[in-house]
Amino acid sequence: MIERYTRPQMGAIWTQQRKYERWLDVELAVCQAMEQMGDVPRGIAKRVRKKVSINPARIAAIEQVTKHDVIAFLESIAEQAGKDARFLHAGLTSSDILDTALALQMVEASQLLMKDLEALLHAMKDLAFAHQETMTVGRSHGIHGEPVTFGWKVAIWYQEFERQQQRLKHAIADIAVGKLSGAMGTFAHISPSVEKTVCRELGLKPAPISNQIIQRDRHAAFLSVLALIAASIEKVATEIRHLQRTEVLEAEEYFEPGQKGSSAMPHKRNPIASENLCGLARLVRSNSLAAMENVALWHERDISHSSVERIIIPDSTILLDYMMVRLTKVLSKLVVYPKQMMKTLEQTGGLIYSQRLLLALINKGAIRKVAYEQVQTHAMASWKNEGNFQTLIEQDPFISKHLSAKDIATCFNPQAYVRHQQQIFRRVFGKVEKPATKSLAKKRRAAKPLSKG
Repeated sequence: MIERYTRPQMGAIWTQQRKYERWLDVELAVCQAMEQMGDVPRGIAKRVRKKVSINPARIAAIEQVTKHDVIAFLESIAEQAGKDARFLHAGLTSSDILDTALALQMVEASQLLMKDLEALLHAMKDLAFAHQETMTVGRSHGIHGEPVTFGWKVAIWYQEFERQQQRLKHAIADIAVGKLSGAMGTFAHISPSVEKTVCRELGLKPAPISNQIIQRDRHAAFLSVLALIAASIEKVATEIRHLQRTEVLEAEEYFEPGQKGSSAMPHKRNPIASENLCGLARLVRSNSLAAMENVALWHERDISHSSVERIIIPDSTILLDYMMVRLTKVLSKLVVYPKQMMKTLEQTGGLIYSQRLLLALINKGAIRKVAYEQVQTHAMASWKNEGNFQTLIEQDPFISKHLSAKDIATCFNPQAYVRHQQQIFRRVFGKVEKPATKSLAKKRRAAKPLSKG
């Protein structure tokens, strides 16, 4: 599964080869720090580095006998390093190596995720500005509410993913922690200064206090942030799925030349990428729950968390990498139909302007309860196809007593609903800009909906 759902860069972080390389990095960093303190002869770390190569197959063969992965790793190193290997792992416990190396892997994976977020935000920003003036209907409960623009909808996504970016930054800082304090975490057999030196060398912070492991609330917080990002991806994907429904068709995923939608129905153009993303979000969410269950361990440590983490941390980072790359592609090629959006906006014959009418009546002195009931009466009649909403409003004596024909016409202007949009965009993006390229805006605006026949 890992090989199918990732780019090479992310998959490589979680291979057995890379894991053992990180273990060796930690062991040699400790050895070098102890050399500097005079506890280990000078040059040991350098000689071991030169002699040793990682052989996952050999480590696996030794583990078949030892039934202990770190011991198998150390024995494979000793086979190559000879007598120098006796200076490795002095005063350490397995989790010192496992947890510190895991932190390095998570930081490395997170750096790729940050790049993914940057690319996704760029695609969202382009889409938002390309459709800053594309009118569409806003919906609550799935029912038409009031006019908005499609660019405004995308700007909401953009701002949400900026928040996710900040959350991920904090999560990275939280898991960029090493631990080299020995069996119970008391530094009984190794100096705290070694931990400090090694962590600085590896780009980590020392855990202020630990028992035999780095505490798993850090990992749970990290996985929770990944789950939150996946949830936001699902939110965007769900919106696209709704907009691509045949009876809506206001936007759709780009349909590649030669692409097929159904083995049985040649006409089908399905939102497969968005559906796929919604499904994968469930996996990332479930992994975050497993991470939370890893927080409570027996006393100073057990290994019930270990088997879980070997699955959930690689899988979550790999899946999220895949999801962000795929969503970026969907949004970069999203086909938007402004004419269909306007047609949908007008579908209810002006019912969406009911609040503006209500407020106009109140501003002219009408009692709110009476005004509400009067507007609602005509709205319900229009719902039942008993007349055009605007015509019914214009013919009502109570309303015409308070509002002139011009006042009523003004209430039915969709532009009034988006008059503050530039201000909103400045709040989100810092300043109002033009779309990234004129051709992008032109292409996105010019799309025509397929025939629904």
